[in-house]
Amino acid sequence: MIHKILPVGPLQCNCSVIGDETTREAMVIDPGDDIEDITAILREHNLQVKQIVITHAHIDHVGGAMKLRALTGAPILLNQNDYALLKMLDVQATWVGMASPGRVEIEASLGQGDALHAGSLSANVIHTPGHTEGSVCLYFPAEKLLIAGDTLFAGSIGRTDLPGGSFEKIMRSLHQQVLALPDETVVIPGHGPKTTIGDEREGNPYLK
Repeated sequence: MIHKILPVGPLQCNCSVIGDETTREAMVIDPGDDIEDITAILREHNLQVKQIVITHAHIDHVGGAMKLRALTGAPILLNQNDYALLKMLDVQATWVGMASPGRVEIEASLGQGDALHAGSLSANVIHTPGHTEGSVCLYFPAEKLLIAGDTLFAGSIGRTDLPGGSFEKIMRSLHQQVLALPDETVVIPGHGPKTTIGDEREGNPYLK
């Protein structure tokens, strides 16, 4: 597996470029900004993007998706429960002092149990409402890798005080879905350093 993580945009969202070393098929997860840097990695590894996956519809995760779609032709995927939030990108832009990316068009919804593929790589979609209604994580079982969006961080969890947020729902998502994964699972959060399920089970104050 090729896996490159780029902190993009003013809020340093972790964008993941994941590719199959044999077929060179790839997916890009959360291309919030800095699309030139993302496409440089695609060129360097000769990768063809099959899908653009958005873990949730906050501007720092979705802001560059349409630019990347224009360059690659790949479809943009997002859970349908975040479509309303997607229509608020102009408002979100004022919250964080960013320029609005304009309209973002979604080709298909991501739902619980869906499987995404890039070459031989396979990821399971886990619907984890709480940070937003449509938040999802992507779990690659063969690699024991979780792309967690803003559901889980090293030592913390996603904030729940923004539209669509719910503390009760994020705790349910974490305990019933995320912590059900093996302890050795490597977690790539939406921001900040990577961690593991075991480390968070042991030391995350929110999960005690």
